[in-house]
Amino acid sequence: MRSLFQRKQISDPAEGSPAGGLKRVMGTSDLVLLSIGAVIGAGIFSTLGTAAAGEVLPTGEVVRYGAGPALVLSFLLLGAVCALAALCYAELASMIPQAGSAYAYSYATLGELIAWIIGWDLILEYAVGNVAVAIAWSGYFNSLLSPFVQLPGWLTHGYYNVHASSDPALRALLDTAPRLAGIPVLLNLPAFFIVMIITGLLVVGVKESTRVNNAMVVVKLLVLALFVGVGAAHIRPENYTPFAPNGFTGIHQAAAIVFFAYIGFDAISTAAEETKDPQRTMPRGILLGLGICTLIYVIVGAVATGLIPYQQLQAADPLARAFDVAGLTQFSWIIALGAVVSMSAVLLVFQYGQPRIFYAMARDGLLPPWAARIHPRFRTPHVTTMITGVLVALGALVADDAATYDLTNIGTLSAFMMVCLGVPVLRLKDPHRPRPFRVPFVWPVSIGGALACLFVMKGLPVHAWERFGIWLAIGLVIYFAYGYRHSVLRRGAAPVDLGGPHG
Repeated sequence: MRSLFQRKQISDPAEGSPAGGLKRVMGTSDLVLLSIGAVIGAGIFSTLGTAAAGEVLPTGEVVRYGAGPALVLSFLLLGAVCALAALCYAELASMIPQAGSAYAYSYATLGELIAWIIGWDLILEYAVGNVAVAIAWSGYFNSLLSPFVQLPGWLTHGYYNVHASSDPALRALLDTAPRLAGIPVLLNLPAFFIVMIITGLLVVGVKESTRVNNAMVVVKLLVLALFVGVGAAHIRPENYTPFAPNGFTGIHQAAAIVFFAYIGFDAISTAAEETKDPQRTMPRGILLGLGICTLIYVIVGAVATGLIPYQQLQAADPLARAFDVAGLTQFSWIIALGAVVSMSAVLLVFQYGQPRIFYAMARDGLLPPWAARIHPRFRTPHVTTMITGVLVALGALVADDAATYDLTNIGTLSAFMMVCLGVPVLRLKDPHRPRPFRVPFVWPVSIGGALACLFVMKGLPVHAWERFGIWLAIGLVIYFAYGYRHSVLRRGAAPVDLGGPHG
């Protein structure tokens, strides 16, 4: 049992980037823009409506309550929770500037078994979450394309997405779509192709990817500025009454829904081995990015709920819907364009993060050695980037996006909670190690952050906890079948070959 909780020694940061390893090319501004690229996306363009209006079945049963105009308090609540976690991330990222994010931090603080569980959870955040983002991207892309080209419904909706829908028009596709061996052919081709394009970009290189991300961030900020500027001029104060129609229950449950909006800041920490001067740059990038994104969410939420009655925001495209209901239809296409660009940036950042988690786990022997290979020319983890891209693209081709949001949220919150707990543990275990960034009031902040994450998790439905338990069980089987026996730390073996300049 003791060997399951062996901790990995924190090495000198320079040791994390051997000659054939990842290339350090990013600065603070790149990290902040990476954060905005990841955080401002599906949460604000898709789940905002459900968070405000709640989720009610056709039978009248309330699945979860909405916050109404008090949605801004849900964003502030999440901003505070994530700020506590971000402070803990900043301290550990400055001490352990390695690819792997919460996985690497947990390995150095809480031991191998916990690290494996966190690494397995992060797959929910990145890979599974990206399936949902790709499907949402496809919806906005089809809306943008519809005035010019009308794609057949069976090529723009996945089988499980149609099967789970209560929309009669979508359900009709089960009967009208072409059949193969008696099964309706229902494929979300736009979602599949955007993931494959992003994957190809990420294989080519990090600097090229960050340039594309920075351009997309500029576009999304301009679109949101348009929404705020035009929308603020048409706000009707009566829409803010009642402010919190479902009290704190609505605020709490809305926070659990829109948490998906915040998970991207974790992706910054996966860039540690590709960041210049990470001891200083990582904390700045994490905290600045989170602060800017929280401010944007609060402003957009306040305008959206003031523009139209919050009940009418219940739509897959709430910001475009707000303009349509308010009679500002001439701007709707711009919002759709902003959503397409915005979600492309989210896809890029999440697809960037997941292969680096696999890379770190394989380097430690918990996954097969091929997952730690670095491309000899592009210096990117090309094998895991391509495998992750194909799996996410196939998932987006057929999956239901709604089923993945809650699973993504609970997996990410559990990772945040472990990072918060890791900071005080490392303060006790290794108090003299230099800390370029130190969490202020470490015990209240770290313990409070862990409890706050658990509190937000309680706002998620029961089925999310059930599926999360199944996911963890599968992960433990894989760990004991492979990772436990091949762990570099346990065997005292040489580090996994990274596939240097000569492959």
